[in-house]
Amino acid sequence: MIETRKLTKRYGNLIAANQIDLKLDEGDVFGFIGPNGSGKTTTMRMLATLLTPDFGEAYVDGHSIYTHPREIRRIVGFMPDFFGVYDDMKVIEYLEFFAAAYRINGPSRRRVCEEKLELVDMTFKRDAMVNQLSRGQTQRIGLARVLLHEPKVLLLDEPASGLDPRARIEIRQLLKRLGELKKTVMVSSHILPELADVCNKVGMIEKGIMVANNRVDEVMKQVRQAIVLHLRVVGDPEQAARRIEQHSDVARVEVRPEALLVVTLRQGVLDYSFLPTLLIEAGFKMTLFREEELNLETAFMELTRGLYQ
Repeated sequence: MIETRKLTKRYGNLIAANQIDLKLDEGDVFGFIGPNGSGKTTTMRMLATLLTPDFGEAYVDGHSIYTHPREIRRIVGFMPDFFGVYDDMKVIEYLEFFAAAYRINGPSRRRVCEEKLELVDMTFKRDAMVNQLSRGQTQRIGLARVLLHEPKVLLLDEPASGLDPRARIEIRQLLKRLGELKKTVMVSSHILPELADVCNKVGMIEKGIMVANNRVDEVMKQVRQAIVLHLRVVGDPEQAARRIEQHSDVARVEVRPEALLVVTLRQGVLDYSFLPTLLIEAGFKMTLFREEELNLETAFMELTRGLYQ
């Protein structure tokens, strides 16, 4: 559905997007992660045919961004991080205006607008003035607008930017719903936890360089070389740490504040059932035993470490 090959964009001496290779299939929800200024918006604007690359190629649903920009715009819905709204319009009038621009005419225009309002849970605001909406409600109306022409591909640039916690949760729920509709969604964010439970694929970009591009579980495997466990025992944690370190499957043990033991197993060791047995036989009782959860934020810091050295 989306494929790029060595896609590159320069602004003077700055390389905003540096040979981006990307492949997304129908129904993928792709999290495009990186700090502000890393190249996310530049890449998405090239895919939306709003920017011309300096080098490389990109295809959307088989159409080249160079030779078939009109065809691409018919199947893409692009939502920038900030967009203007017409303050003197009601919500339903605002959507009908854009539906007319998409040449949705006759009785179907009102029906389509009502359907999109229902999809983004904004039916209750259909007759409100656009300038009376909150930031979160404005974002949802913007999402309804880019869905009017039933695009196959959605490019959403920082859709949760500037939203309060409740509005961010609502946007995440909407993204999940769009994935269920089998649309190909590319959503950018610099707030990593927002995308952790929404996307099936993730790309991490820093200084215009794509440092990771794969399924979420594969990216996690790329970062995690060994299993890390968190333990807490009743008794002397230092003594428990020395006992654990003697086992051949343990690489190292770290004692942290509040008697927390962080146990790193040797690479390739997947079975850690020996640890409870070892501690119980040594006379310790455990109050905590769990595997450390690796999140997207940790993964991003690990994968971009070389760019700062």
